[in-house]
Amino acid sequence: MLSQKFESTSGTRKEKPSSSRGVAAAIEDTSIDFGDFFKGPLPGKFLKLLGYLALSRLGIYVPLGGVNREAFVGNLDQNSLLSTLDSFSGGGIGRLGICSLGIVPFINAQIVFQLLAQIYPKLQELQKREGEAGRKKILQYTRYASVGFAIVQALILSHVFWQLAKYSFLRPYVNDFSTEWAISSVTLLTLGSVLTTYIGERISDLKLGNGTSLLIFTSIISYLPASFGRTAAQAFQDGNYVGLIAIIVSFSLLVLSIVYVQEAERKIPINYASRYTSRTGGLQKSAYLPFKVNSSGVMPIIFSTSSSLALPGTLARFTGVAALKKAAFALNPGGSLYLPTNILLIAFFNYYYTFLQLDPDDVSEQLKRQGASIPLVRPGKCTAAFIKMVLSRISVLGSAFLAILAAGPAVIEQITHLTAFRGFAGTSVLILVGCATDTARKVQAEIISQKYKNIEFYDID
Repeated sequence: MLSQKFESTSGTRKEKPSSSRGVAAAIEDTSIDFGDFFKGPLPGKFLKLLGYLALSRLGIYVPLGGVNREAFVGNLDQNSLLSTLDSFSGGGIGRLGICSLGIVPFINAQIVFQLLAQIYPKLQELQKREGEAGRKKILQYTRYASVGFAIVQALILSHVFWQLAKYSFLRPYVNDFSTEWAISSVTLLTLGSVLTTYIGERISDLKLGNGTSLLIFTSIISYLPASFGRTAAQAFQDGNYVGLIAIIVSFSLLVLSIVYVQEAERKIPINYASRYTSRTGGLQKSAYLPFKVNSSGVMPIIFSTSSSLALPGTLARFTGVAALKKAAFALNPGGSLYLPTNILLIAFFNYYYTFLQLDPDDVSEQLKRQGASIPLVRPGKCTAAFIKMVLSRISVLGSAFLAILAAGPAVIEQITHLTAFRGFAGTSVLILVGCATDTARKVQAEIISQKYKNIEFYDID
């Protein structure tokens, strides 16, 4: 009886590899056909995504009352801060709709909480040790802070209108300023920002990409045709066809270079004492630790352009100090100090933000807990010092890349004698490419996970 049972079990073991090989082949089949997109819930998710994006754009076209838009739009490019916000809102600041602030207050709140997490240990513990529950609490705090930022930014925007109408020699932007107008405008702008933040969170729930990034992506794309049309009209009017072709070629090369750099990473080999892997059916001895060349994304450019470089101009507008006016003129696009100051600030913010996102001591501690080590590097402080050295070198490459992105449009404008369209800015193109590649990965993962559900697993019995 024992011999018969042994023979029967050995027979099943001999038959099992054929079926398991078929299952393994089905699991590792990551090829995607065009027809796979229309299978499963993906079409419905994309319809919801388009509906949310259309709703977010609809609020921009609901105007605020009592403002002379033509005069405001004509002088919008003179303020680098408002010009940057206008790019992120897809021309919403220039149109002065109720959703003009867009997702910007929520982004500001996220940045503030990232910085606070490095200062207050309680937020660090909430973010790292409490897992998903801790991240949900921080997200809730970020929502509350975004409402506060929306109120402050709406007040500043309304105050800017009033100051320009009262003191500027330009045509007044506000037709009839009053307390009632200020309260209603601040309320509408805040509610519009809250609605946009809610739409962004619903988009993130679809798992087709980050909702905040997709909203900014849609805003930039919606503003791109009109901006390019103005550049093309200027080229045809001046007969500068060579300059127009140069701008188009430069834009294409810029997109290709961004894709290349965004996908580039520095792989540090690591060895594991013991780690089981299902691919080989045994213990995994080695792996690698990937570090992105441009891990900070567009944040250094945003900090440099919309915060630091715009600060002297904003202070000069409200104080009227002559020294601040001279500094603001030199730091404006085209000024003598704009390019070198912008490059230095980008390098500083990129270095700071790289280590803000990734702490070498924390990475070293996690590797030690997992029984992993870098070859020829001792665990502990030596590993942290090695990771810090690698990140410092990577930040130099990332800073050089971001500096080229920031300075590229100004150089192209001087060469071609044409005003580059606003979507040509390095920040805009980096957001467009990054969001497109991230969404493509999410769609691919969704299709592959749908294939997993259709695999027929065989019962061993």
